[in-house]
Parts: sequence; C-alpha cells; structure tokens
Amino acid sequence: MELGKRKEMILAAIVEQYVKTGEPIGSKFLMTALPISVSSATIRNEMSELAELGYLEQPHTSAGRIPSQKGYRYYVDHLMPKSELDDDERHMVESELERCAGNPEKLLSKAGELLAKITNCAALATTPTDEGATVRRIEIVPVGTRIAMIVLMTSSGVIKNGICRTDTALTVDMIENFHEICDHTFIGRPVADIGTVMIQTLVASLGANALAMSPLFVVLADLAVSATQAEVHLEGAQNLLQHREFNESVFDVMQFLDQSEKLERAVSAKKDNALSVSIGSENAFRQLENTSLIVGRYHVRGHDGGAIGIIGPTRLDYAKLIPRIEYLTDLVGKLLTDTFEE
Repeated sequence: MELGKRKEMILAAIVEQYVKTGEPIGSKFLMTALPISVSSATIRNEMSELAELGYLEQPHTSAGRIPSQKGYRYYVDHLMPKSELDDDERHMVESELERCAGNPEKLLSKAGELLAKITNCAALATTPTDEGATVRRIEIVPVGTRIAMIVLMTSSGVIKNGICRTDTALTVDMIENFHEICDHTFIGRPVADIGTVMIQTLVASLGANALAMSPLFVVLADLAVSATQAEVHLEGAQNLLQHREFNESVFDVMQFLDQSEKLERAVSAKKDNALSVSIGSENAFRQLENTSLIVGRYHVRGHDGGAIGIIGPTRLDYAKLIPRIEYLTDLVGKLLTDTFEE
C-alpha cells in the first residue's frame, strides 16, 4: 500500500527527526519542518490516520508520535534518501583496509571494527563460504624436523593453515612427494570433496609411504572442512549498551551475539545479491525482534563470498548507514579479489 504524498512527507519527517532526537514528534514541529504549508489540525489528522494504519505509535499520553516497525519499513523502501560518503571518509576506510589487504582474516576483522566505529552498532563479517569453491593452492612449510605447517587456499579467498606433527622426520623427498600428490589430486577440485573417505583412499594408495605421509593429509582434510564453514568476526557488541531503546532486552541481544552458530544463520539467510534490511519482527530469531539487521554480501572473483553487516536498534539512521555498509562490502570484495588474483 502506498501512502499519499502528504502522509509520506509527514512520515519521513517523523522518522528523520526521531532518529536524531529519540523523542516523540508532535504537530508543532511538523508545521515548521514540512516543505508545504499545512495547518496543525490537518497534520494531527494525518498523524492519527498513519497511526491507525500502523505506521506510527504513541508511546504515552503525549500528542507526539514515533515510527513503528512498519513505519521504518515504508521509509526504507519508499522514502529514504541516501547520504553518500565524502572523500575524507572514503580515504579513511580505504587506507585502513588496504593495510590488511594481503591477509583475508585480518581484513574482515578490520572491516567489522571500522563498521562498528562508524555505526555505533554491533558489526559482523563472515568469512567466504562459497559452496562451489575449489582448491587453488596447497603449501607445506617445515618448521622443525617433525613439524610442518599446511596451508590451504581456496578460489573464494579462504586461507586456512594448521600445524602437523609427523612420526618420522620430514625429508626433502617427503615434501616434494606431498606437493606432487596435492598438485595431481586436489588442485582445482571442489573443497567440499576433500573428506575422510577421500583421504583414506589416498593414504591406502601410498604403500610404504603411508605411515609417514598420512598425518599431513589428515591435517589437510581438517583444513578443507574448516574452509567450508563460515566464521563470524563480531566487533563492537558493547556499543549496544549505549542505545536506550533496548532497555532490558539488550541482555537478550548480547546473549544472542555470543551464539556464533545462530548469528551465522541469521546473517547467511540473507543470500540475495542486494543489501538486506530486516526490521524488528522481520528477523527470524526472537532475541532480535527489537533490532534491525542490515546485511550486505561481498563477492570474490565473481562468486558469493560472505556477509558484512550490523545489528542495532530499529531507531537507526538508515539513510546514512546503508550506503556505508554497501561501500564497505564492495571494497572488501574488491580487495579480496585482488589478493587472490595476484
């Protein structure tokens, strides 16, 4: 349902002023804020109709109104202007992230840190989980006579590493043999294919080298499993304590943020390419019914990578925050793509 132009102007003015002040908005303010000349009585009638339609709420007996979740949704979908980043803000974000460009884990953590600072909300970033990712590179780095680090890199930008302890001393022949087997067996293959059955079959074919080589491939299989599972970097959760709208419900939200599996599910449910805004009860989890979840997807080498977003109160400056999340998401995808094309 679309509202008339006058109702839209009133709703937009109420949302934008309430975001600034956190105080109910009355007809006296609207008479001076609206770009058209309207009587106080007409404004009050329009506000009453907006309340009856569910777009406004009256928190107490005062004449002022505040936006409802439905009101915020209409504003975001139909009325919201976008406040783009200025050159100084773009430069700050770019310089901070470019310092981490060669380290995907650090890059995503820094992106969350910056977003938490910019938005004063809880910010999160998930590692890439492209289900069609393939093995791009595997390295073995000896760090002792019987200790090596195995490094796995996928086509979607994930890098995983793990320490392996062998029962026999690592030799040049073993390392070369490991590389040859990996190049022949794993490179270009879907990461999801590397599991216990495949490794057992491979080790059984190694003959006399099976005992010495099997620990290396067991660690590789563990890394492959880890690479297909999203990890959530959470930053700025303490920011939520500053938003008075939450009242006691902030403890439910904070508890939810500690449950990484649920948090990852809430974010990963937003799989379309466009930025997603879930307001209040639109969120799937009860603990988020008084929050807004804004999530953008970044892409690595043309494939779906992971998510970057924020969790905050429904009283957010959507016009300012959404462009910043979009910009940060695009920049992270570009930096990750550049890293894995080098």
